Amino acid sequence: YRNADILIFDEPTAVLTPQEIHELMHIMRNLVKEGKTILLITHKLKEIKEAADECTVLRKGKYIGTVDVKTTSEQEMATMMVGRDVSFTVEKSEAQPKENILEIKDLNVKDSKGLYAVKNFSLNVHAGEILGLAGIDGNGQTELVYALTGLCKAESGQVLLKGKDILKLPIKKRLDSGMAHVPEDRHKHGLILDFTLKENFVIHCYNKPPFSKHGILQPKVIDEYADKLIEQFDVRSGQGKDTPARSMSGGNQQKAIIAREIDRSCDLLLVVQPTRGLDVGAIEYIHKRIVEERDKGRAILLVSFELDEIMNLSDRIAVIHDGELNGLVYRKDTDENELGLMMAGSIKKVEAVI
Repeated sequence: YRNADILIFDEPTAVLTPQEIHELMHIMRNLVKEGKTILLITHKLKEIKEAADECTVLRKGKYIGTVDVKTTSEQEMATMMVGRDVSFTVEKSEAQPKENILEIKDLNVKDSKGLYAVKNFSLNVHAGEILGLAGIDGNGQTELVYALTGLCKAESGQVLLKGKDILKLPIKKRLDSGMAHVPEDRHKHGLILDFTLKENFVIHCYNKPPFSKHGILQPKVIDEYADKLIEQFDVRSGQGKDTPARSMSGGNQQKAIIAREIDRSCDLLLVVQPTRGLDVGAIEYIHKRIVEERDKGRAILLVSFELDEIMNLSDRIAVIHDGELNGLVYRKDTDENELGLMMAGSIKKVEAVI
């Protein structure tokens, strides 16, 4: 930054704790005082209010307008972004947790360097609850999710899905056992990029009725199903259901994955960074659908680096630090500051065990 007059910050707070975000905003304001020009690209309206002087809004690639941040509310900016009124709070009733769906017992997982990324990790997720997993990026979340879904091998421990140990099952059998997975890396694990949108929608169930009959695909049924999901989740693509997944924008690829996984109505919904790259309108809809799944009795494990998302959606919150469970609290009993301290490893608090 020393020899630059213009600095571009593209989603700079994605992997920071609340305390670190506040510190970064302070640094940015000091840089402005030194005469630097900062272009901050973010979908977090709270950060725009804290750091920016002016805000320019783009929607569907078009310039909507530029406003003075001090005199414009977050609600007004959100309306400009989406084109309609948006609710920032997730409306949901008190959770009614029932039986255990997912039980993780003393799980140990190594990373790509052969070091333990997940250490003696134990956690239960119940039917009818959203359990949010918070943590700074790189503290074992990825390896934990990979071990649960079969994308990497666990060294030891147990993962029980509805009482059955699935740790040695291949990926397809885990998914068929009642697990839906919205992955962190949508290109590597979420889509087959050279397949069309409709082919990606039936990737888990192409060999089952009504999508195939006696081993033969049923194109008309697949087309109708794809049209239904495209309309429900507002998936935008140039050629509709026949669009190659590779040519779609990242946000619409994400919507397609979420549509497919939520529509499967599995007992366990494992969602990682579900709203990354989405506008506030799409975020509002997807949060609503996740809560609906909870109310239908699904168990939901939500992994997100967005603390606002964790706080908005979760009934209980687990905090992972250095591969270990460093906190387990009820959402109603905590705040962003306490979660930030647990994420940084400064305090440990495990008291919301059901």
